[in-house]
Amino acid sequence: MTTRLRRVTIVVFALFLSLFVSSSLIQTVFADSLNADSRNTRVIRDGYKIQRGSILAGNTVIAQSEASDSVFKYVRTYPGGEAYSSITGYYSHVLASTGIEASENVDLTGVGKSQTVEQLINRINGTTQRGSDVTLSIDPDIQQAAWDALGDRNGAAVAIEPSTGRILALVSKPSYDAAALADNDSDTANQVFDTLSADSSQPLVNRAIAGDTYAPGSTFKLVMTAAALENGYTPDSDFDNPAALTLEQSTTQIHNVTNRACGSGTSKVTLKVALQYSCNIPFAELGLELGSDKVKSTAEAFGFDQDLSIPLAVTASRYPTPTSPAELQLSSFGQANVRVTPLQMASVAATIANGGTRLQPSLIDQVRNQSLEVTSQFEKTELGQAISPETAQTLTDLMVNNVSTEISGARIDGVDVAGKTGTAETTKDGQYNLWFTGFAPANDPKVAVAVVVEDGGSYNNSEGSNKVAAPIAQKIMKAVLDK
Repeated sequence: MTTRLRRVTIVVFALFLSLFVSSSLIQTVFADSLNADSRNTRVIRDGYKIQRGSILAGNTVIAQSEASDSVFKYVRTYPGGEAYSSITGYYSHVLASTGIEASENVDLTGVGKSQTVEQLINRINGTTQRGSDVTLSIDPDIQQAAWDALGDRNGAAVAIEPSTGRILALVSKPSYDAAALADNDSDTANQVFDTLSADSSQPLVNRAIAGDTYAPGSTFKLVMTAAALENGYTPDSDFDNPAALTLEQSTTQIHNVTNRACGSGTSKVTLKVALQYSCNIPFAELGLELGSDKVKSTAEAFGFDQDLSIPLAVTASRYPTPTSPAELQLSSFGQANVRVTPLQMASVAATIANGGTRLQPSLIDQVRNQSLEVTSQFEKTELGQAISPETAQTLTDLMVNNVSTEISGARIDGVDVAGKTGTAETTKDGQYNLWFTGFAPANDPKVAVAVVVEDGGSYNNSEGSNKVAAPIAQKIMKAVLDK
């Protein structure tokens, strides 16, 4: 009998121990991941029982919870309006939440491990639980400048602080009203979502970091120039300078934008002049000389083909290994299958501005709990040395030369601006996506930018990047420098 009791006791103890361990793991180790799981409907329901934390850009509230007279205790409102919807996303009990509302849901709802003590105190005192506030790195003045500068054009703009990786502005157009999707009325929220989803202009897509990524066009020549400088070339290295070039193992011809030889039309052209005039043929020749492995390794050093979270999920920019010499030539001036996000091109500029050190871009400055204690704080994170400081300085000099001689739309009085335009073919006949990326001041960078304007113009009507994308970037850079 004693033996049987002992066995039963051991079994009961083992069951109790396993229950204790599993419940402890659920409440501690796995708490945040379980709370963040989109299938956890309890968190969604609880999110409307407490006052969800606010999202701020600087000191400006751009998302908050207000008391509601519906079955739900609170409703989410968005004072920041459409200018911030691509960042905040929306919080909804009807639809899957998006943006910062989704990525920072645990903190905003107040159910994270860092808030366990606070939750216990609230239960003991009988006080109402409130979620943590999330403060973004976005500067409201810079965000507004970028929003206004894009005007009614479709596209995106990104501004980064080169020395830290903090994202100062992130704009995607067209946008949408997040409050309409957060409506507590299920029929209203669903109807708005269906309308936005059916819109051919895709307002729900954050063009700055996701969606159908863009061919970078000539902005990719910065990566190509970096690859050249890292592999023994100099700004004075020269290339053959024909008016047309037949792609290797192909009958297809490519041309420079002028349909003439690059620059002054001499038989040879230097890397500096080819970048200055954004000539395609010399860069196609450079790609063949370097080979795809060296180009790809440089692109990857800048962040291509890598997943990224800011903490919003960013679509990876791509430099696929070319399948033929002709594809390598096309990819060498940003066409073929090369695809990027505007954030990636802003990061390329920021990396050059930061002496070749690539930093993690980030949207979050800090998280403060209900007691106003900082539970999470931004810290600069280095992702590697993409290029040497010497290469970064040479690239900076070349980019300053670009703006001072060719890119009038990006110039700022009394400031050396470093930059590069790009014009990328699209599937629409005669239309191009127009690019600018760069930074200022060149000798002490405060901001790096990238702007893309969809179907911004064509060569035929001279609505090129210098007249469209560069002035948008100039306004954003100037807004930073004027603060």
